[in-house]
Amino acid sequence: MTAMQGHLNVVFLCTGNSARSIMAEAILNGKGKPIFTAYSAGSHPSGVVRSEALKLIELAHLPTEGLRSKDWEEFAKPGAPKMNFVFTVCDNAAREMCPVWPRQPKTAHWGIPDPAVVKGMPEQIERAFRDAYLILERRISLLLSLPLASLDKLAIQKEINRIGAS
Repeated sequence: MTAMQGHLNVVFLCTGNSARSIMAEAILNGKGKPIFTAYSAGSHPSGVVRSEALKLIELAHLPTEGLRSKDWEEFAKPGAPKMNFVFTVCDNAAREMCPVWPRQPKTAHWGIPDPAVVKGMPEQIERAFRDAYLILERRISLLLSLPLASLDKLAIQKEINRIGAS
């Protein structure tokens, strides 16, 4: 059995690990079991998960226990899970610095505007979080629809990049 036919670990990275990467972790863990296990981390974690993100995860009937803002260095320690995929979810258009994963898994950039920086009326903030959640949910659904066991490494890389552009 190849890695593409077995269990796959995914980490979603952003700078603060307070919203987008946390939502992606919860969505993939909810939809991708037993094939996928998702994690999230930040290059400069805020230490706090945004309540707006937790609310959306709960509304989707996904578990929130264990979700926390953490440093990506946690995944460099001995005994940490080996990642098959690394997705950055920061948004280059917002001039946000994306973390770079130092190992050799499949990587893709899924730029999503940061709802945590939105200011304004509560409805505007709620909409920004909901929009980010829906984009993540759509991209993760596309990832889960890929026939990973029958794709070669180059085709997998091409497909995950295509999903990020959608």
